[in-house]
Amino acid sequence: MTQTPTKPLLRALAGERVAPAPIWLMRQAGRYLPEYRALRAKAGGFLDLCFTPDYATEITLQPIRRFGLDAAILFSDILVIPWALGQPLRFEEGRGPVLEPIAPDGLDRLEREGVVERLAPVFETVRRVKSALPPPTTLIGFAGAPWTVACYMIEGGGSKEFLKAKRWALGAPDRFQQLIDLLVVATVDYLSAQVEAGAETLQLFDSWAGVLSETELERWSIAPLQRIVEGVKARHPSVPVILFPRGSGLGYARFAEASGADGLGLDTTVPLRFAAELQKQITVQGNLDPAALVTGGRALEEGIDRILSALGAGPFIFNLGHGVVPETPPEHVAALIERIQRTAA
Repeated sequence: MTQTPTKPLLRALAGERVAPAPIWLMRQAGRYLPEYRALRAKAGGFLDLCFTPDYATEITLQPIRRFGLDAAILFSDILVIPWALGQPLRFEEGRGPVLEPIAPDGLDRLEREGVVERLAPVFETVRRVKSALPPPTTLIGFAGAPWTVACYMIEGGGSKEFLKAKRWALGAPDRFQQLIDLLVVATVDYLSAQVEAGAETLQLFDSWAGVLSETELERWSIAPLQRIVEGVKARHPSVPVILFPRGSGLGYARFAEASGADGLGLDTTVPLRFAAELQKQITVQGNLDPAALVTGGRALEEGIDRILSALGAGPFIFNLGHGVVPETPPEHVAALIERIQRTAA
Protein backbone atom coordinates (compact mmCIF):
# COMPACT_ATOMS: atom_id res chain seq x y z
CA MET A 1 0.00 0.00 0.00
CA THR A 2 1.40 3.39 -1.01
CA GLN A 3 1.81 5.79 1.89
CA THR A 4 0.17 9.20 1.48
CA PRO A 5 2.82 11.93 1.51
CA THR A 6 2.70 14.52 4.28
CA LYS A 7 5.21 17.12 3.10
CA PRO A 8 3.53 20.01 1.24
CA LEU A 9 5.59 19.75 -1.95
CA LEU A 10 5.15 15.98 -2.17
CA ARG A 11 1.41 16.34 -1.60
CA ALA A 12 1.22 18.77 -4.51
CA LEU A 13 3.16 16.37 -6.75
CA ALA A 14 0.71 13.62 -5.76
CA GLY A 15 -2.03 15.73 -7.37
CA GLU A 16 -3.39 17.44 -4.26
CA ARG A 17 -4.27 21.10 -3.91
CA VAL A 18 -2.19 22.47 -1.06
CA ALA A 19 -2.78 25.82 0.65
CA PRO A 20 -0.68 27.80 0.98
CA ALA A 21 1.00 26.65 -2.21
CA PRO A 22 4.35 25.01 -1.55
CA ILE A 23 7.25 27.14 -2.76
CA TRP A 24 10.87 26.72 -3.73
CA LEU A 25 12.93 28.71 -6.22
CA MET A 26 15.31 27.61 -8.94
CA ARG A 27 18.79 28.89 -8.03
CA GLN A 28 17.52 29.68 -4.54
CA ALA A 29 21.07 29.08 -3.28
CA GLY A 30 23.59 31.35 -4.93
CA ARG A 31 25.11 34.73 -5.56
CA TYR A 32 22.21 36.89 -4.36
CA LEU A 33 22.81 35.67 -0.78
CA PRO A 34 25.63 37.35 1.18
CA GLU A 35 26.30 34.12 3.08
CA TYR A 36 26.89 32.32 -0.24
CA ARG A 37 29.27 35.03 -1.43
CA ALA A 38 31.22 34.81 1.83
CA LEU A 39 31.63 31.05 1.48
CA ARG A 40 32.43 31.32 -2.23
CA ALA A 41 35.31 33.65 -1.39
CA LYS A 42 36.84 30.95 0.81
CA ALA A 43 36.54 28.13 -1.69
CA GLY A 44 38.57 27.36 -4.77
CA GLY A 45 36.82 26.96 -8.11
CA PHE A 46 33.14 26.32 -8.67
CA LEU A 47 33.68 22.58 -9.02
CA ASP A 48 35.36 22.64 -5.62
CA LEU A 49 32.09 23.96 -4.21
CA CYS A 50 30.12 21.19 -5.91
CA PHE A 51 32.46 18.36 -4.92
CA THR A 52 33.26 19.40 -1.34
CA PRO A 53 30.38 18.11 0.81
CA ASP A 54 31.05 20.62 3.60
CA TYR A 55 30.63 23.51 1.16
CA ALA A 56 27.79 22.05 -0.92
CA THR A 57 25.79 21.08 2.17
CA GLU A 58 26.12 24.53 3.68
CA ILE A 59 25.12 26.24 0.43
CA THR A 60 22.10 23.98 -0.01
CA LEU A 61 20.90 24.76 3.51
CA GLN A 62 21.47 28.54 3.45
CA PRO A 63 18.13 29.53 1.84
CA ILE A 64 16.24 27.07 4.04
CA ARG A 65 17.62 28.65 7.19
CA ARG A 66 16.95 32.15 5.91
CA PHE A 67 13.51 31.73 4.32
CA GLY A 68 11.96 28.43 5.45
CA LEU A 69 11.14 27.29 1.89
CA ASP A 70 9.23 24.05 1.34
CA ALA A 71 12.10 22.37 -0.49
CA ALA A 72 15.87 22.40 -0.65
CA ILE A 73 17.46 21.64 -4.00
CA LEU A 74 20.88 20.04 -4.02
CA PHE A 75 23.69 22.47 -4.79
CA SER A 76 25.52 21.05 -7.78
CA ASP A 77 25.59 21.57 -11.55
CA ILE A 78 24.08 19.84 -14.57
CA LEU A 79 27.56 19.38 -16.09
CA VAL A 80 28.92 17.03 -13.46
CA ILE A 81 27.86 14.11 -15.66
CA PRO A 82 30.06 15.16 -18.62
CA TRP A 83 32.87 15.67 -16.12
CA ALA A 84 32.31 12.18 -14.72
CA LEU A 85 32.33 10.83 -18.28
CA GLY A 86 35.84 12.20 -18.65
CA GLN A 87 35.18 15.45 -20.51
CA PRO A 88 37.45 18.23 -19.21
CA LEU A 89 35.38 20.97 -17.53
CA ARG A 90 36.19 24.26 -15.84
CA PHE A 91 34.21 27.35 -14.85
CA GLU A 92 35.51 30.81 -15.73
CA GLU A 93 34.36 33.98 -14.00
CA GLY A 94 32.17 35.99 -16.34
CA ARG A 95 32.00 33.19 -18.89
CA GLY A 96 30.55 30.18 -17.11
CA PRO A 97 31.26 26.55 -17.98
CA VAL A 98 33.98 25.72 -20.47
CA LEU A 99 34.30 22.16 -21.78
CA GLU A 100 36.65 20.57 -24.27
CA PRO A 101 34.16 20.13 -27.16
CA ILE A 102 33.47 16.63 -28.42
CA ALA A 103 32.80 15.64 -32.04
CA PRO A 104 31.07 12.55 -33.47
CA ASP A 105 34.39 10.72 -33.67
CA GLY A 106 35.14 11.52 -30.01
CA LEU A 107 32.38 9.52 -28.36
CA ASP A 108 34.57 6.48 -27.87
CA ARG A 109 36.92 8.50 -25.68
CA LEU A 110 34.25 9.07 -23.04
CA GLU A 111 34.60 6.95 -19.90
CA ARG A 112 31.39 4.94 -19.60
CA GLU A 113 32.34 2.97 -16.50
CA GLY A 114 32.62 4.39 -13.01
CA VAL A 115 30.44 7.47 -13.56
CA VAL A 116 28.48 7.08 -10.33
CA GLU A 117 31.61 6.30 -8.35
CA ARG A 118 33.29 9.51 -9.53
CA LEU A 119 30.28 11.48 -8.31
CA ALA A 120 30.40 10.06 -4.77
CA PRO A 121 30.91 13.51 -3.14
CA VAL A 122 27.53 14.60 -4.52
CA PHE A 123 25.77 11.71 -2.80
CA GLU A 124 27.57 12.46 0.46
CA THR A 125 26.17 16.00 0.22
CA VAL A 126 22.66 14.59 -0.29
CA ARG A 127 23.02 12.44 2.83
CA ARG A 128 24.21 15.36 4.92
CA VAL A 129 21.51 17.73 3.71
CA LYS A 130 18.77 15.16 4.27
CA SER A 131 19.85 14.65 7.89
CA ALA A 132 19.89 18.42 8.53
CA LEU A 133 16.60 19.48 6.94
CA PRO A 134 13.50 20.36 9.01
CA PRO A 135 10.90 17.56 8.86
CA PRO A 136 8.43 19.35 6.51
CA THR A 137 11.11 20.25 3.96
CA THR A 138 11.52 18.15 0.81
CA LEU A 139 14.95 17.45 -0.64
CA ILE A 140 15.11 17.79 -4.44
CA GLY A 141 17.81 16.08 -6.47
CA PHE A 142 18.40 17.04 -10.07
CA ALA A 143 20.20 16.51 -13.34
CA GLY A 144 20.37 18.07 -16.76
CA ALA A 145 18.29 16.61 -19.56
CA PRO A 146 20.24 14.77 -22.29
CA TRP A 147 19.56 17.37 -25.00
CA THR A 148 20.78 20.29 -22.90
CA VAL A 149 23.81 18.43 -21.55
CA ALA A 150 24.70 17.27 -25.09
CA CYS A 151 24.54 20.89 -26.28
CA TYR A 152 27.14 21.96 -23.74
CA MET A 153 29.31 18.93 -24.51
CA ILE A 154 29.34 19.67 -28.23
CA GLU A 155 29.48 23.48 -28.16
CA GLY A 156 32.06 23.57 -25.38
CA GLY A 157 29.89 25.95 -23.35
CA GLY A 158 26.82 28.11 -23.76
CA SER A 159 25.52 29.29 -27.12
CA LYS A 160 22.73 31.35 -28.66
CA GLU A 161 21.92 29.08 -31.58
CA PHE A 162 23.55 25.73 -30.67
CA LEU A 163 24.42 25.25 -34.32
CA LYS A 164 27.16 22.68 -33.68
CA ALA A 165 24.79 20.49 -31.70
CA LYS A 166 21.97 20.89 -34.21
CA ARG A 167 24.23 20.16 -37.16
CA TRP A 168 25.37 16.97 -35.49
CA ALA A 169 21.79 15.96 -34.63
CA LEU A 170 20.55 16.70 -38.14
CA GLY A 171 23.59 15.54 -40.09
CA ALA A 172 24.60 12.44 -38.10
CA PRO A 173 21.47 11.49 -36.16
CA ASP A 174 22.56 7.89 -35.51
CA ARG A 175 25.80 9.06 -33.93
CA PHE A 176 23.98 11.78 -31.99
CA GLN A 177 21.54 9.14 -30.75
CA GLN A 178 24.50 7.25 -29.30
CA LEU A 179 25.43 10.30 -27.24
CA ILE A 180 21.85 10.74 -26.07
CA ASP A 181 21.62 7.05 -25.16
CA LEU A 182 24.82 7.31 -23.14
CA LEU A 183 23.47 10.34 -21.28
CA VAL A 184 20.14 8.63 -20.58
CA VAL A 185 21.87 5.67 -18.93
CA ALA A 186 24.26 7.86 -16.95
CA THR A 187 21.43 10.15 -15.82
CA VAL A 188 19.22 7.30 -14.61
CA ASP A 189 22.13 5.90 -12.60
CA TYR A 190 23.03 9.34 -11.23
CA LEU A 191 19.48 10.25 -10.19
CA SER A 192 18.88 6.82 -8.69
CA ALA A 193 22.01 7.21 -6.56
CA GLN A 194 20.70 10.59 -5.37
CA VAL A 195 17.45 8.92 -4.30
CA GLU A 196 19.35 6.18 -2.50
CA ALA A 197 21.26 8.89 -0.63
CA GLY A 198 18.07 10.67 0.44
CA ALA A 199 16.59 12.79 -2.38
CA GLU A 200 12.79 12.71 -2.19
CA THR A 201 11.91 14.14 -5.57
CA LEU A 202 13.89 14.89 -8.74
CA GLN A 203 13.92 17.66 -11.31
CA LEU A 204 15.32 17.43 -14.83
CA PHE A 205 16.39 20.69 -16.46
CA ASP A 206 16.06 20.87 -20.24
CA SER A 207 17.17 24.48 -20.43
CA TRP A 208 17.59 24.52 -24.21
CA ALA A 209 14.46 22.61 -25.23
CA GLY A 210 13.18 25.86 -26.74
CA VAL A 211 15.68 25.81 -29.62
CA LEU A 212 14.21 22.59 -31.07
CA SER A 213 11.59 22.23 -33.81
CA GLU A 214 8.50 20.11 -33.12
CA THR A 215 10.06 16.99 -34.65
CA GLU A 216 13.40 17.52 -32.93
CA LEU A 217 11.71 18.24 -29.61
CA GLU A 218 9.95 14.89 -29.79
CA ARG A 219 13.12 12.92 -30.55
CA TRP A 220 15.82 14.73 -28.60
CA SER A 221 13.93 16.06 -25.57
CA ILE A 222 10.63 14.28 -24.93
CA ALA A 223 11.71 10.73 -25.82
CA PRO A 224 14.94 10.74 -23.75
CA LEU A 225 13.13 12.29 -20.78
CA GLN A 226 10.43 9.61 -21.04
CA ARG A 227 13.15 6.98 -20.81
CA ILE A 228 14.75 8.64 -17.80
CA VAL A 229 11.42 8.92 -15.97
CA GLU A 230 10.69 5.26 -16.73
CA GLY A 231 14.17 4.19 -15.64
CA VAL A 232 14.07 6.08 -12.36
CA LYS A 233 10.55 4.95 -11.52
CA ALA A 234 11.42 1.32 -12.29
CA ARG A 235 13.91 1.56 -9.41
CA HIS A 236 12.09 4.06 -7.20
CA PRO A 237 8.35 3.99 -8.02
CA SER A 238 7.31 6.38 -5.25
CA VAL A 239 9.73 9.20 -6.14
CA PRO A 240 8.06 11.98 -8.16
CA VAL A 241 9.84 13.60 -11.09
CA ILE A 242 9.50 17.21 -12.31
CA LEU A 243 10.50 18.27 -15.81
CA PHE A 244 11.51 21.81 -16.77
CA PRO A 245 11.65 22.01 -20.60
CA ARG A 246 12.27 25.74 -20.74
CA GLY A 247 11.00 27.57 -23.81
CA SER A 248 9.13 24.61 -25.33
CA GLY A 249 5.94 26.64 -25.87
CA LEU A 250 3.02 24.56 -27.09
CA GLY A 251 5.29 21.56 -26.69
CA TYR A 252 4.55 21.70 -22.96
CA ALA A 253 1.30 19.87 -23.77
CA ARG A 254 3.29 16.91 -25.10
CA PHE A 255 5.39 16.77 -21.94
CA ALA A 256 2.21 16.78 -19.84
CA GLU A 257 0.58 13.95 -21.74
CA ALA A 258 3.53 11.76 -22.73
CA SER A 259 6.50 12.16 -20.37
CA GLY A 260 5.26 10.14 -17.40
CA ALA A 261 6.46 12.89 -15.06
CA ASP A 262 4.55 14.06 -11.99
CA GLY A 263 5.26 17.78 -12.31
CA LEU A 264 5.93 20.25 -15.09
CA GLY A 265 7.97 23.40 -14.49
CA LEU A 266 6.75 26.32 -16.61
CA ASP A 267 8.91 29.16 -17.86
CA THR A 268 7.86 32.79 -17.64
CA THR A 269 6.46 32.92 -21.19
CA VAL A 270 3.77 30.26 -20.59
CA PRO A 271 0.30 31.92 -20.54
CA LEU A 272 -1.59 31.22 -17.33
CA ARG A 273 -4.70 30.12 -19.23
CA PHE A 274 -2.62 27.50 -21.03
CA ALA A 275 -0.99 26.54 -17.72
CA ALA A 276 -4.44 25.95 -16.20
CA GLU A 277 -5.22 23.52 -19.04
CA LEU A 278 -1.97 21.67 -18.41
CA GLN A 279 -2.87 21.51 -14.74
CA LYS A 280 -5.81 19.23 -15.58
CA GLN A 281 -3.24 16.55 -16.49
CA ILE A 282 -0.24 17.23 -14.26
CA THR A 283 0.96 19.27 -11.30
CA VAL A 284 2.34 22.55 -12.62
CA GLN A 285 5.19 24.59 -11.17
CA GLY A 286 6.10 28.20 -11.82
CA ASN A 287 6.23 30.72 -13.29
CA LEU A 288 6.92 34.18 -11.83
CA ASP A 289 9.25 36.37 -13.87
CA PRO A 290 12.59 36.61 -12.00
CA ALA A 291 12.59 40.32 -12.91
CA ALA A 292 9.46 40.80 -10.78
CA LEU A 293 11.35 39.32 -7.85
CA VAL A 294 14.18 41.78 -8.43
CA THR A 295 11.75 44.71 -8.75
CA GLY A 296 9.66 43.90 -5.68
CA GLY A 297 6.76 46.02 -4.48
CA ARG A 298 3.60 46.21 -6.52
CA ALA A 299 5.09 44.38 -9.51
CA LEU A 300 5.97 41.42 -7.32
CA GLU A 301 2.64 41.37 -5.49
CA GLU A 302 0.59 41.57 -8.69
CA GLY A 303 2.66 38.84 -10.32
CA ILE A 304 2.14 36.54 -7.34
CA ASP A 305 -1.58 37.23 -7.19
CA ARG A 306 -2.12 36.57 -10.92
CA ILE A 307 -0.42 33.20 -10.70
CA LEU A 308 -2.21 32.13 -7.54
CA SER A 309 -5.56 33.23 -8.96
CA ALA A 310 -5.03 31.18 -12.12
CA LEU A 311 -3.38 28.06 -10.67
CA GLY A 312 -3.93 28.03 -6.90
CA ALA A 313 -7.12 25.96 -7.06
CA GLY A 314 -5.34 22.89 -8.43
CA PRO A 315 -2.14 20.90 -7.85
CA PHE A 316 0.50 23.62 -7.93
CA ILE A 317 4.01 24.51 -6.75
CA PHE A 318 5.02 28.16 -6.73
CA ASN A 319 8.36 28.89 -8.38
CA LEU A 320 9.99 31.24 -10.84
CA GLY A 321 9.92 30.89 -14.61
CA HIS A 322 13.71 30.61 -14.46
CA GLY A 323 16.34 30.94 -11.73
CA VAL A 324 16.91 33.64 -9.13
CA VAL A 325 19.31 36.21 -10.59
CA PRO A 326 22.25 37.68 -8.62
CA GLU A 327 20.64 41.15 -8.48
CA THR A 328 17.71 39.85 -6.39
CA PRO A 329 17.39 41.50 -2.95
CA PRO A 330 16.96 38.74 -0.33
CA GLU A 331 14.21 40.76 1.34
CA HIS A 332 12.13 40.40 -1.83
CA VAL A 333 12.30 36.61 -1.47
CA ALA A 334 11.06 36.98 2.11
CA ALA A 335 8.24 39.23 0.85
CA LEU A 336 7.31 36.66 -1.79
CA ILE A 337 6.95 33.90 0.78
CA GLU A 338 4.98 36.14 3.14
CA ARG A 339 2.59 37.14 0.34
CA ILE A 340 1.87 33.53 -0.61
CA GLN A 341 1.24 32.56 3.00
CA ARG A 342 -0.97 35.58 3.64
CA THR A 343 -2.99 35.03 0.45
CA ALA A 344 -3.88 31.53 1.61
CA ALA A 345 -4.92 32.65 5.10
